[in-house]
Amino acid sequence: MSSEQTPAVPDPAGPRPRRLTYAAALTGLEGLALVVGGVWMLALGVGGDPDDRQQAVTGGVTLIVLALLPLLAARGLLGRRGWSRGPAVITQIMALPVAYNLLQADSVAIPAGIALAVVAVTALVLIVNGETTRALGIRGPGNADTGARK
Repeated sequence: MSSEQTPAVPDPAGPRPRRLTYAAALTGLEGLALVVGGVWMLALGVGGDPDDRQQAVTGGVTLIVLALLPLLAARGLLGRRGWSRGPAVITQIMALPVAYNLLQADSVAIPAGIALAVVAVTALVLIVNGETTRALGIRGPGNADTGARK
């Protein structure tokens, strides 16, 4: 096999593209926000006076468990793992309806909805960027090296 036919594999020792770092930071920030929200709900459910203690505890535990997806994705993006792009994209797509619902509220939640929408769209753009895709070693359709080419 000649050097022209060898696929371009990202150099793990080379510098990580800034876009990939920013995408990982935003994804990790979303995961951290879920953990904080979950701990807050859990603390209110256990120590406070919630309307429904069981619902508050369940909601808190659910948010903490949901935080695993963006946190693992952020760690994978920082480590330049190709598998991490899928969970990162899923995290951003899941954040968009939440942001929309926050924007529909007639309360203090509107700024949170704006912030979440900006973070989700920005992270999504960074994750699907060509430079990020190449850094993760992801090849587009029809670019897979099947070994059958001459």
